[in-house]
Amino acid sequence: MRRIKVGIIGQGRSGRNIHRHLFETMPALRERYEVIAIADPIVERHSLDGITPSPELRCYTDYKQLLADKRIELVVNASRSHKHIDISIEALEAGFNVICEKPLARKVADVERLEEVIKKTGKFFAVFQQSRFRPLFRKSLEVMNSGVLGRIVMVKVAYNCFGRRWDWQTIQDMCAGELLNTGPHPLDQVVQFFGDADPEQIFCKMDRANTFGDAEDHIKLIISGKGHPTIDVEVSRCCAFPGNTYEIYGTCGGLKAVGTEVSWKYFRPQDMGEQKAIIEPLRGEGAMPVYCSEDMHLYEEKWVAPAFANSFDCWGTDYYKDIYEAFTTGRPTEVKLEQVKRQIRIIEECHRQNPFPKTIDIGDTI
Repeated sequence: MRRIKVGIIGQGRSGRNIHRHLFETMPALRERYEVIAIADPIVERHSLDGITPSPELRCYTDYKQLLADKRIELVVNASRSHKHIDISIEALEAGFNVICEKPLARKVADVERLEEVIKKTGKFFAVFQQSRFRPLFRKSLEVMNSGVLGRIVMVKVAYNCFGRRWDWQTIQDMCAGELLNTGPHPLDQVVQFFGDADPEQIFCKMDRANTFGDAEDHIKLIISGKGHPTIDVEVSRCCAFPGNTYEIYGTCGGLKAVGTEVSWKYFRPQDMGEQKAIIEPLRGEGAMPVYCSEDMHLYEEKWVAPAFANSFDCWGTDYYKDIYEAFTTGRPTEVKLEQVKRQIRIIEECHRQNPFPKTIDIGDTI
């Protein structure tokens, strides 16, 4: 199997602990990819415990040095978020194929600027959205699309936790805040739950609760549109009692999913007698008033994922296996840029509805 030669820009929490970790430790990826270059100004991050790097590995302190290394076939842009668009464009224009970390951008106009460069260069480009491959999500979507739950009325998605945060990912001018940090994971899934269309209505309420930066860390978002389910999204760092990750409401049943378990129950319309609305009062025994009541058999099913399927390693491996097939065969990637652009359009509207004052000046921060 041919190995794609990879260079990674950034060796922080994503570049080192996600991308390089995946390439260097997951057997399915080690046979498909070879990390031959990394770039990070913090030299202590150039090594990765417990792995034997490629003998071709070169370590740089400046990403521009990496972009001068023409041995590389695929650049992973894991720079800090506010540099994602500009460095991706720089890499494309330097002749490289690119994978960019999420969030891709804060505004649709930046995505469109990137699209022009992709068109001009003809290079391969994709956004790292590994949560698309989360088995809990994929099973929930499969059940929803099977039709067994009837017409889907509403989907709830919650990526909640409780904790304080004070790192650079709490600062607006670094393309940060919880909507841009954690938000791209559930929003990528929301685009799939909603269907192939932009929402007609978007309502968002954001707050600053447990953050020491100037960006939001609590988001309540509702999107809707004719012919599509209402989607209720929460991303919060002030939820001390997180509940289900996904809940689906249908006319014939419902679904809940959390951890590694998906459960759903439903009735079969063909099992039920016909009913129609009546004007006269309902009468029970002795003509006494009663509520609507009928015998309804609910079928219940459950799916439990293997333990490993609940880890970023599983989702990231499946993402990069999909990228490998697309890169080597020319077939489309599962995560498409137009889907990510739809996600960014929602994010931009959320920020428009919730302007927060900027109180932190990042200056010339790289």
